[in-house]
Amino acid sequence: MFDFKKEYKEFYLPKNKPEIVNVPKANYIAVRGTGDPNEESGAYKQAIGVLYAVAYTLKMSYKTDYKIKGFYEYVVPPLEGFWWQDGIEGVDYSDKAAFHWISVIRLPEFVTKEDFDWAVDTASRKKKLDCSSAEFLTVEEGLCVQIMHLGSFDDEPATVALMDEYLAQNGYVNDFSGNRLHHEIYMSDARKVAPEKWKTVIRHPIRKEDR
Repeated sequence: MFDFKKEYKEFYLPKNKPEIVNVPKANYIAVRGTGDPNEESGAYKQAIGVLYAVAYTLKMSYKTDYKIKGFYEYVVPPLEGFWWQDGIEGVDYSDKAAFHWISVIRLPEFVTKEDFDWAVDTASRKKKLDCSSAEFLTVEEGLCVQIMHLGSFDDEPATVALMDEYLAQNGYVNDFSGNRLHHEIYMSDARKVAPEKWKTVIRHPIRKEDR
C-alpha cells in the first residue's frame, strides 16, 4: 500500500527546525473558500467533507466498474491548506474571519482530470453531497522553507519566527505572492488528538536574497 507520508518523508515529516526544500509539481483535489475555519458547519468544514468524499471515491475506484489506468492501492494523503489574507504578507492569526483558503488533498500521479471528473460526479451522486466545488489543481511550489510545528494553530507565530530567523541567517527571504502562499499540512487528526500534540508542517515560499 503506497503511503505518501512514508515515500516522501522530506515533504511530510520535516524536523522541528527549519529546512529548505524544493517541492516538485503535484496535483490536488481542491476546494476554495473564505472565512474562519473553526466556524461550526461553516464553509471550511463543508469543503473538507467534499474533499474526503472525492478522495475516497478515487481510492476505492478499483472496487467499481470504473478502472483508472495505472491504479495502485494507496493511503489517502493528509489534509493540507493554502492560506492568505488580503493586504497581509503571511498570516494574521488574530483575524480568522479574513482568511481566504484553498483546502487540498494530494492526488496520486495516475489520476487524470477525466478520472477526477468521474469521481466528483460519482461522489455527488452516491453520497448525496454536491461536490461540484472540487477542482483539479496543479501546484508547483518550488523553493520553500518548512518546519514541523507542534501544538495549537494559534501558537504558529513563534514557529514562523524561527523560520524567518533561519532565512535571514542563510541569505533567503520570503516570497509570498498570489500563487505562492502560506501552506500547512495537517499530520494529526484534530478531532482525536489534544491541541498541544498537533503536528502541522508549515511551509513558506522563499527566494535567494538580492545582494
